[in-house]
Amino acid sequence: MRLTPEQLAQFDRDGYLFFPGQFSAEETRTLTDAVPDLYARREAYNVREKGSDAVRTNFAAHMYSEPFARLGRHPRMIEPVQDLFGGEQLYMHQFKINGKMAFEGDVWQWHQDYGTWKNDDMMPTERAMNVAIFLDDVNEFNGPLMFIPGSHKKGVIDAKHDLTTTSYPLWTVDHDLITQLVARAGGKNGGIVSPKGPAGSMILFHSCLVHASTSNLSPWNRVSVYLSLCAVSNHVRRFKRPEYIAHRDFTPIECLPDDCLVKPYPVDLPWKNGMPGSALVTSSEPIADTKKAA
Repeated sequence: MRLTPEQLAQFDRDGYLFFPGQFSAEETRTLTDAVPDLYARREAYNVREKGSDAVRTNFAAHMYSEPFARLGRHPRMIEPVQDLFGGEQLYMHQFKINGKMAFEGDVWQWHQDYGTWKNDDMMPTERAMNVAIFLDDVNEFNGPLMFIPGSHKKGVIDAKHDLTTTSYPLWTVDHDLITQLVARAGGKNGGIVSPKGPAGSMILFHSCLVHASTSNLSPWNRVSVYLSLCAVSNHVRRFKRPEYIAHRDFTPIECLPDDCLVKPYPVDLPWKNGMPGSALVTSSEPIADTKKAA
């Protein structure tokens, strides 16, 4: 799937694109049917909500789950980001399935994703993008994503490392600056937007776009998959976080055919029989500048 000149211009202006119903019900069901088994696993890659057994985030499913491995090679996910990067090859920096479960899904504070990738992983520049798919219908009640349109133009924003608000540490943006950014983007008239739509909808957004989501107090889950795709030339320079959070294999992604969610194309599952101990080994030291690290 390629972006039109109009879509490229819109992305440059707003920092995101929304594609309602991008994946069919059959394609989406292939993914949703696999989630309960993944969330039930007692593994480090399942981060649970603070004071709850509900999964907040499942990491790296593309390494051990066939449906999500195929999604990680889907042209509808990969090609638009390649268009934004002028055709440059991409690797998977991060793959997560965020829970936001009914009544228990906690807040995600205002942040830029690149803030974390820069501060923790030493990613050189913001040449990385997020692509998200709704696995549930998203409405105004179940904690939808909120964006500040155009905030990516601000570049990298100073952030503080919040280690206490939720179960997952995050580099967050000061509330006074959020107020300024919202006012600059239109205040009550478009200063915050929240794409909503049916399961199978897709969002593409810039790694510097400031975003957040409220807690989910509704009776409806809001599960979404996020692929964080990075230009190979922009790979991380430090393995400070476990490999299931920030990946260390910079091999370019090769797309499968467009029908890969409904046909069983073979995929490699490196962690099918368990996550290796090396994935938990971390270091604050910079790595050698190589395209693939063990």
